[in-house]
Amino acid sequence: MPIDSAVANFLDAPIGGLDALGLERCIVRRRDGIYADPSSLGKLFLTAFDHVLRGNFYFTELDYALVIKALYDCGPDLPRPGSGEVMVRFATDVTPFDPARRALYKAVKIVGGSAEYYFEPAYLADPANPDATTEPTPLDVDEFIADMWQKGIRFGIDIGAVNAAIAGGKAERVTVARRLDAMPGRDAQIVEVSEDIHRSDAPRQLANGKLDLMAFQNRFPQIKRGVKLLKKVPRAPGATGFELSGIPIEPAVPADVDLAPMAGLGTAVDYTADGKYLVSTQAGFLSVEPSSGQISVGDKIVSRDGVSSRTTGNLQLTGDYEEFGEVQEKRVIEGEGITIHADVFGNIVSRGGMVLLNRNLVGGSAHNARGDIAVKGIASGAVVQASCGEVVMNRAENCIISGTRVTVDHAVNCEIIADEVAIKHAEGCAIAGRCVTINSAGPRKQSEMVVFALLPDSSQIDEVLKLMGARVEQFSALAGQRKAEMEKMTGEPEVRKYVMLASKIRKKELTLTPEQVPVFQKMALAVGPALKAIAKVSLDVKAAETERDAGQALLAQLLQQRSESEGISQVTVSTVQGDTVVRTMPFNPDGSSTFDLPPKDIKARLRACSVPGEMIFSGSAGTVSWISEQGDIAAATSLR
Repeated sequence: MPIDSAVANFLDAPIGGLDALGLERCIVRRRDGIYADPSSLGKLFLTAFDHVLRGNFYFTELDYALVIKALYDCGPDLPRPGSGEVMVRFATDVTPFDPARRALYKAVKIVGGSAEYYFEPAYLADPANPDATTEPTPLDVDEFIADMWQKGIRFGIDIGAVNAAIAGGKAERVTVARRLDAMPGRDAQIVEVSEDIHRSDAPRQLANGKLDLMAFQNRFPQIKRGVKLLKKVPRAPGATGFELSGIPIEPAVPADVDLAPMAGLGTAVDYTADGKYLVSTQAGFLSVEPSSGQISVGDKIVSRDGVSSRTTGNLQLTGDYEEFGEVQEKRVIEGEGITIHADVFGNIVSRGGMVLLNRNLVGGSAHNARGDIAVKGIASGAVVQASCGEVVMNRAENCIISGTRVTVDHAVNCEIIADEVAIKHAEGCAIAGRCVTINSAGPRKQSEMVVFALLPDSSQIDEVLKLMGARVEQFSALAGQRKAEMEKMTGEPEVRKYVMLASKIRKKELTLTPEQVPVFQKMALAVGPALKAIAKVSLDVKAAETERDAGQALLAQLLQQRSESEGISQVTVSTVQGDTVVRTMPFNPDGSSTFDLPPKDIKARLRACSVPGEMIFSGSAGTVSWISEQGDIAAATSLR
C-alpha cells in the first residue's frame, strides 16, 4: 500500500532486506513502532515476518496474539486503526539477534502436539574474560519467540507460561506451546417448528370432565393449510486448527441434508428469507412414511402401527382412515370411509363412505350407516351390517349379515337378511330377502338351511286406511255442517248490518259522530249473543278441518308406504343339496327397514321355531324358482 510523504519521514532503512524481496511495504518501521499493512496480512505478511526472523532479527515487545491473528486468522479480531490510520502496530522495534544471546536458548521437545522447554538459569560469557564467573542472565520472551520460530514452532506459544517461567528463574520443564485442534462444524439438521405435528397420547377428556382411558386425546394430528412443519438448519463450518509448525488442520466437512425428499403429498418446500421450511399446502391429517421419513398431509389418515390399547386406543375420526396394522379385540374405529389391510378383531363403525377389509374379520363387527362394506378375507363370528349400502364378502362363517344387498361367495351357519341376497354356496344358513338368489343350498351339521321370502302384509295398513278414510269423511261432513250453520247465523239482517259497519269502522272507512256512538253500542249489545255463537261455530269448523287435514296427510303416508312395499318377491335356488326349507315371511310395511335390525333381533327372527308364513318348498334335492307379485303368489317349483 502506498505511504504518504509525511509517514515516510519516520521510516528507517529497510528492515532485514525486505526491499530486496519486494516486501518492504508489508512490515514498516516508524518512530513509534513496527507496523503491518492490513492489505498484506496472511501469506504475504507470513513471508515478510519469516524473512525478518530468519535474518537473525527479532521484534521487541511483540504482540504475539495480534501476530497469530495476522498470520493465521486465529484468535481475537485485530484492533481497528485510528481515524485516518491504515496500518496496524504489532511491535516496538526490530533488533538484531545476538548470536551469544541465541546460544542461551536450548532445544525444545515436541510430544503429541505440545512443545516442552526446560527452563534453567542461563549465563552469558564475557568475551573479554571467558573464564570469569558471571551472574545469571534472564531470558527474553521476544528472543524466545524468535528462537522457537527458527526451530519450527510458529504457532501456539503460551506467552503467559513463558513469562512466568522466565520470571521464576528456577529450573523446571514447562509446556510452552500447544497445537490447536480443529473444531468440528455442525451438521445440517431438520427441526420441528410446529407443535401441531405432535401426537398426544393422554387420555381423552369427555364433556362431563371424566377421562376415557380407552381413547387418546390426539393420536392423529390435523394440520391447517400453510403451516410451517419443519425447518432446515444449515450446516455450520468448523474452525481450522493449526499444528505447532503453523500447518492448518482442516475440520471435516459437515454433513448436509435435503428437505425436498421429505415433502410428500400435501406438503412443499418453501424458501424464505429466514431459511427453508416444509409447509402444508392443504388442510388435512399428517402422516409419516416410516421407511423414507416422507411427510404427507391429506384427507385420509394413514396408520401403520395397528389399533390397540397401547398404540392408539379407540379412535373417533372425522375423515377417511387407512390402517396397515392389526385391529385388536374390543378396539373401536369410528370414521368416514375405513380401509384395513390387516386382520380385524375389533369393531369398525363408519358414518359413510366405503368400509374395505382386505384381510379377515374375526369376532368383531363392521357397521356402515351410509355406504358399502367389503370383506376380502374370511369373516368368522362377526356382525356385518350396512344400513344403507351393499355388503360383499368372500367367505362368512357364523356371522350375522344385513344390508340393502348382500353378496357372499360361501356362507356357513350365517343369518342373512337384506332386500336382495345373492349367494353362491350356502350351508346351514337362515336367509331372508325380497329377492334371494342361491346357486347351491344345504344344511350344515345341526344347522338347518332355511330361506325366507319377505312378503309385505298390508292387512294392518288396509285396516288403518279404512278407519282413517272413514274418519276423514266424518270430519269433512262435520266441517261442512258447521259452515252451513255459521252462514245461516251470519245471514241475519241485524248481524249482517253490524258486521258491515264494524268492518268499515275498523278499516277507518267510516267515522262515527258523537251522536252515532251510543246507537252503535246499542246495536253491538243486541247482536252480542249471536256473535258469540258464530265465534263458537267458527272454532268448531277450524277444529274439524284440522282433524280432516291430519287424517288426509296420514292417508297419503300410508298409501306411499304400501306403494313402496309393493313389488316382486322371489326366491331362486339353483341346486338343493340336503334338507332345505323355503317359505314366506310376512312383514309389516310400516315404512321402517326390513333388514336394518339389531343383530340379536335378526338371529331371533330367522332362527325362530315357528315363523308365520306359507311353505314354498321343503326337500333335500331339486331346484326352487318362486315369484310373487303384489301379494299374488305365482309359484313354480320343480323337484328332481
